[in-house]
Amino acid sequence: MAGERQQGEDGWLDEPGEQERGLPSGEVLDWYQRGVQLLDEGDPATASQVLRRAAARVPHSRSVLEALARAQFDSEQYDEAVGSFQRLVEEDPDDDYAQFGWGLSAAKLGQFDLAVEHLAAAAAMRPDVNYYTLALRGARATARAHAHRPPQGQR
Repeated sequence: MAGERQQGEDGWLDEPGEQERGLPSGEVLDWYQRGVQLLDEGDPATASQVLRRAAARVPHSRSVLEALARAQFDSEQYDEAVGSFQRLVEEDPDDDYAQFGWGLSAAKLGQFDLAVEHLAAAAAMRPDVNYYTLALRGARATARAHAHRPPQGQR
């Protein structure tokens, strides 16, 4: 049947055209490893495409979702990164890295109150991580500066 996947010896076989589109062959683990490799090699946009595919297959995998969120952030897909980090926090509110990522992503979108909320949570959970505290200070300073600016038309 057209579009139907077939199972091979070691997992699902690729759909027609996936190899031509540059997607890795194999199973979700292969996609995850390739996505992380692309992220480490400095290609976060391609990594996010590969990891998005893996996340669609295993939506509750924290490892896949965290790697996807990192790739989205690094490729300046901040809206998507906020959503991915938010899902991680909703599943585990004590995940300091997910709180940190959500805060940084929100700051990049200019959502400084949201950024401060999540960066403060991360910094409170892990006061030993200096860059959490530095990011929180920066977001608080930016939030204060934006709060004291006159509206756009009144400058």
